Amino acid sequence: MDPFHRLRTAEAEVLPVAEYQEEFDEVFANARDTMWKLERAQEFYEPDVESWRAMMEGDWDRSLALMQERYAPLAEMYARSPEFRRLRIVETPVTPYLQWEMHFLALRLAAGERIRVLPAGAVHDLERRAPLPELVIFSRSLCYEVLYDGIGLHTGARRVTGPDVVGPCLDALMGLYDQAEHLADYHKREVVPLAPPLTEGGGIPHWFRRPH
Repeated sequence: MDPFHRLRTAEAEVLPVAEYQEEFDEVFANARDTMWKLERAQEFYEPDVESWRAMMEGDWDRSLALMQERYAPLAEMYARSPEFRRLRIVETPVTPYLQWEMHFLALRLAAGERIRVLPAGAVHDLERRAPLPELVIFSRSLCYEVLYDGIGLHTGARRVTGPDVVGPCLDALMGLYDQAEHLADYHKREVVPLAPPLTEGGGIPHWFRRPH
């Protein structure tokens, strides 16, 4: 069975945002093994991130400048933490959100995170039932499926702890990571040359209007 589908359908405890964040911070602070993140969606809604809001408002230069302010605390965090590896699935053409995030991920890469990029076509066979889930895996017996609503707003997470479910999923993620391209090369080739993302009236991008 597809390990990602098995994880999506496994028994789990659903945590609301505040509870998940508190638990995540504690687990992250005590982590000893390599941590893994799988990121699949091409659009998220992140109103709590100042750089994202600046991008939404059409101020691209300010958005990039605000990102740079995050470098020092990120570098300090990664220096005292176990290795953190992220696999970012990308579609073409790059969405404005992903364009913004790729610059942020390049900053995270420079600060110490290990990030690779894989085109969506490479995971087609794993997405026959549904898109790959958004995952954070701390060990072979602890995984969080991060949850979002229809516009990409974070709503909490599912905690999955069965080694027979998490272990195969981690193995599959590691295999995909081995196939992927280093973020630095992808960022330089596909993202750096792009013009600033366009927005429409009210600072809300045309690609991401919140439904009424």
